[in-house]
Amino acid sequence: MFRRKTSTQTEQEINDAKIKELKALIGQLSGRSSLYCSDACLKRYLEARSWNVTKAKKMLEETLKWRSTFKPEEIRWNDVSGEGETGKIYKAGFHDRSGRTVLIMRPGLQNTKSLDDQMKHLVYLLENAILNLPEDQEQMCWLIDFTDWTLSTSVPIKSARETINILQNHYPERLAVAFLYNPPRLFEAFWKIVKYFVDAKTFSKVKFVYPKNQESVELMSSFFDEENLPTEFGGEALLQYNHEEFSKQMNQDEVKTANYWGLLVESNNGFSGAEIAPEPIQTNP
Repeated sequence: MFRRKTSTQTEQEINDAKIKELKALIGQLSGRSSLYCSDACLKRYLEARSWNVTKAKKMLEETLKWRSTFKPEEIRWNDVSGEGETGKIYKAGFHDRSGRTVLIMRPGLQNTKSLDDQMKHLVYLLENAILNLPEDQEQMCWLIDFTDWTLSTSVPIKSARETINILQNHYPERLAVAFLYNPPRLFEAFWKIVKYFVDAKTFSKVKFVYPKNQESVELMSSFFDEENLPTEFGGEALLQYNHEEFSKQMNQDEVKTANYWGLLVESNNGFSGAEIAPEPIQTNP
């Protein structure tokens, strides 16, 4: 299980051996689980557990169990579009300087009360963002805008805890950085509770950013082109969420989702995408 590094073994060789070991331990998989558990996926779970194969195996098995019941690849925009009407979470139309997908969250625009529907909406957007990552990228950025945020409009602790659980336990190593932009003082009390649900690795990726703080301004500038960054995050772009246009984009992307997972997707012209396949053809994750 644990190997001593020899003088001739490189770190890459050791990591490759652990990926191979993890693959052997999880055994033969089929269907969507087989497609999900690519070498890149196994590497992310190992990285999330500091390359401890036993812990990575446990984490991955829990995710496979979760995916078998939650079925994230089967969620369609029509199922969750009501959650997205206010633009409380959406995929931005720009990337960071590294070309990574950017998700924008505006918790002050929460518009529903159903935790199950909120999580379905979150997972749908995570799956879509991952599917649209450039081939050379595995992680995404989060921009969290605290305009209109108050304790009365804040996400309940239960919702925040489940959000964190999904992000760090079922989408490991998908977060590059999360910017909490200009949070009010009231948020500090909320954060003192929420941060206990966040593991150390995820915690290190959460950055508090304040527009009048020079260090914060420089940090944002190092990640984003000011011309693309919305004004609410200190940039120059005047962007406004358009639910109708975003819905069109999501519906178009569902053909790509269907083809990837080997599913059928219903469109205005009937069904499109691949036929249901028990063993989808593997492509880059």
